[in-house]
Amino acid sequence: MGKRDLSWAVPMMRSGYAGRGLVYVAVAGLSLWAIWRGGQAEGTSSAFRTLETSTWGVVVLSLIGAGLLAYALWRVTCAIYDLEAYGSDGKGLVARAGQVTTGVVHGAIGVGAITIVLAAGGGTGNRSSIVQAVGWLMSLPAGIWLVGVAGLLTIGSGIYYYLKAWNQKYLSFLRANEFTLRWNTVLRAGVVAQATVVTIIGAFIVYAALRANPAQAGGLGQTFSWLKQQPYGQALVIAICLGLLAFALFCFVNARYRIVPRTVSDDRIETLARRLKPSGA
Repeated sequence: MGKRDLSWAVPMMRSGYAGRGLVYVAVAGLSLWAIWRGGQAEGTSSAFRTLETSTWGVVVLSLIGAGLLAYALWRVTCAIYDLEAYGSDGKGLVARAGQVTTGVVHGAIGVGAITIVLAAGGGTGNRSSIVQAVGWLMSLPAGIWLVGVAGLLTIGSGIYYYLKAWNQKYLSFLRANEFTLRWNTVLRAGVVAQATVVTIIGAFIVYAALRANPAQAGGLGQTFSWLKQQPYGQALVIAICLGLLAFALFCFVNARYRIVPRTVSDDRIETLARRLKPSGA
């Protein structure tokens, strides 16, 4: 029996990463614009609601929603068919479970974006989706424990992103070319920024569990608010926004140059990891 053709998943992957990149361009870009005008950085929900006030913004929201749904399908498909060749041992199964989790999270954000477009300004209130999700979890039996575990897993995801930036494992999934070589430092900085945001959000969720108060949880909006209260807070917020723009570039680069191992028949394709290996990277 011949090798299964899984190339149909590649367009899904490209659309998904592009949609994910648009999210960070919207959030970080609108936040920097607001700061420039004397305002405050915006979270994901606030950024989406800003976008819905203009025709071009609704178009961007629609693209974000479609892209994130594609990303969700890609991550689930990736896990089912093991497209990134993690294997079926314990470590591989954990990695594949993580793919499903990230797919579900981004799918929910995508549904939120599409809901805002379809609601035509109807809105769903000012509470962030994370606060609503934490509140729902807390209403379940042993809900506080579930929220605590979710927070710890989120912190674990942040640590994973830090390790990803440190050991640059993402290089094994990118094609080597002049662009990826030149911009790798920016890509790495973007992963660090994403790691920082995810870790802080995880800490908020754990704190919400300890206080048994879903309002203590929060997403990017609360992360920005907390950072601003620290010494040199405004500079920290700006740095994170710039870092998230770098992470948006990371997403767009993946959309264009990512290698999906199970769909590649030519082993001679040079990865960025292989290109940098002789230089000791």
